[in-house]
Amino acid sequence: MNQAASVISSPSVGEEIRALQSRIRQMQDTKLDTRAVRTHPALEGLLPTGAIRAGAAYSVERSSALVMALMAGPSADGVWCGVVGLPDFGLEAAARFGIDLERLVLVPHPGDEWLTATAALADAVGVVVTALPRRVPDSAVARLQARIRQRDATLIVLGDWPQSEATLRIEGSVWEGIGQGHGYLTGRRARVAVTTRGEFRTRRAELWLPDRDELFRPVEEVPRVGGAGAGAPAVRPVSVAVGPAGPGTPAVRLVPPMNAAPEPVEPEPEGERERAIVRSAPQLEAVG
Repeated sequence: MNQAASVISSPSVGEEIRALQSRIRQMQDTKLDTRAVRTHPALEGLLPTGAIRAGAAYSVERSSALVMALMAGPSADGVWCGVVGLPDFGLEAAARFGIDLERLVLVPHPGDEWLTATAALADAVGVVVTALPRRVPDSAVARLQARIRQRDATLIVLGDWPQSEATLRIEGSVWEGIGQGHGYLTGRRARVAVTTRGEFRTRRAELWLPDRDELFRPVEEVPRVGGAGAGAPAVRPVSVAVGPAGPGTPAVRLVPPMNAAPEPVEPEPEGERERAIVRSAPQLEAVG
């Protein structure tokens, strides 16, 4: 895969970023006319205005997928994005979310120049993504927040940020795809929650993160078998919870289906007993 993102890794991080600023300004063909910044359509219903805002900060708890989803909309609109202090940021995954790698600047190891690098990127790009070093003085947080507001950039922090407009997190998720004891993982269903400053309720939605086609979208109503009418049984995907299992293939054990009453098995004609057994087979849960 052609990875066209600009990576800044020399000791003089600040100088390289400043050199990039003029080039980015010349290439930038999209200007934000309002403070609303489009984000991924799957997240629109979870945000109060259906978008993120220029000049604001957002927190994401332990999910690089949600970070990439927030970046996807601005990047698709031609906005430059910068990522500071995330050496494991996956370019291939970012491309699948629709992030334009040719308009992406990476500073994976800013070291002691974290504040300088992040503030300098805020002068040059529209969306800045970062993770806080272990210890950051309150004064540094205040200076960076002021720079973000002044430049009308959007700050996305992987972790806590004291002045965030909203905090996004995954409350739980299951992988799907393993059928009656065999098969491949095809999708991840996640329960995403968003807490917005000034609101007394938490918005929640179930999203594919991703689905079998590697798309990030809301979980839709379960389809009916063969397009049958109201009396037809629903197709129920099988869930598998995956955990660390050490070397080799993770062990599995049979468990009863979670959060679901056992389905009655109607009497079957002679010769159909094997199909009834398959239909009532338990789910699989990874052990580890």
